Amino acid sequence: MFMPHNFELMIESIIDEILFDNTNYYEDEEIFIKDIIMQFLTTVLFDGLIYASYLFIVSLGLTITFGVMKILNVAHGGFFAWGAYLASISIIYLGDNEYNSYLYYFAIFLSAIIVGLFFGYIIERFILRKMYNEDIHLIVLATFGLFWILEDLILHVFGVDPLMPYYPAMELGGIEIAGIFQGVYSLTLAALAIIVAFICWYFLKKTKWGKLLQSVIFDREVSVSMGINVTNVYLITFIIGGMLGALGGAYIAPTISVSPGFAIDVVVMSFAVVVIGGMGSVPGALIGSLIVGLVRAFAVHQAPILELFIIYAIMAIVLILKPEGLFAPPKPRKI
Repeated sequence: MFMPHNFELMIESIIDEILFDNTNYYEDEEIFIKDIIMQFLTTVLFDGLIYASYLFIVSLGLTITFGVMKILNVAHGGFFAWGAYLASISIIYLGDNEYNSYLYYFAIFLSAIIVGLFFGYIIERFILRKMYNEDIHLIVLATFGLFWILEDLILHVFGVDPLMPYYPAMELGGIEIAGIFQGVYSLTLAALAIIVAFICWYFLKKTKWGKLLQSVIFDREVSVSMGINVTNVYLITFIIGGMLGALGGAYIAPTISVSPGFAIDVVVMSFAVVVIGGMGSVPGALIGSLIVGLVRAFAVHQAPILELFIIYAIMAIVLILKPEGLFAPPKPRKI
């Protein structure tokens, strides 16, 4: 059945079809309309939260990297793509050979760790470390070039054929919530985002290393004078950020077709989240992800052609009213 973009027209078309078929499923037309509206809102809510969940994980790595190192890491999308590909081939191998399904999740997290450690160490140690005193625009261009290098490496290593590691999603099946069928695996993604957010909060607020990290975020020069090894902090931060980016790609892989170039959209949306929430702000990444996720879900169901326009419009409004983002961390006052 044709689904018009305008929601009112959609409701009217469904009602007309039911009346035409002499269906008496709902005796009261008003109750029927309310039920349709609730199903629509529930669908938008779940779709938005699930999309926001993996977007938060990816954006968290991006915003932590910027908060500590003051680097806008465009190559973050490469970590996302490599995490997705490495997890995909691992899951497909395990599934085709009928290994225990618990190994799927082990493969997902292991893939994220490997990608973050390997590429994170190489990029920070041998490329970015030599550029910290350069103009920030040059560093952005360097990470942009690194992103395309990582994308091209994927073509050489994995080829151009799409990968569909559907085994974890198929194993868990789905459940019906408020009349809407939802995949259980997608719901675990929301749970993962909550766990990651809690770990990040605990790490920053309750651990010694977290306090050192906040010191570097607030003022690098003072941290150096206090004896903090900022070089090691940068390296570890970049690796952790890369792991988070790779984890977002690895965990979302079983729900999509993993193909060359698919990470570009995620890079764009991640930057939208960081701009809206505030560069270097963890709460900003959370709120920004929710805003982008829910707005995108509503646009996809109501006006797909305006999906990106609406998100960019929100970015523009935030930049006009609060150029540093909604939750930008405070800056030290230089005297």
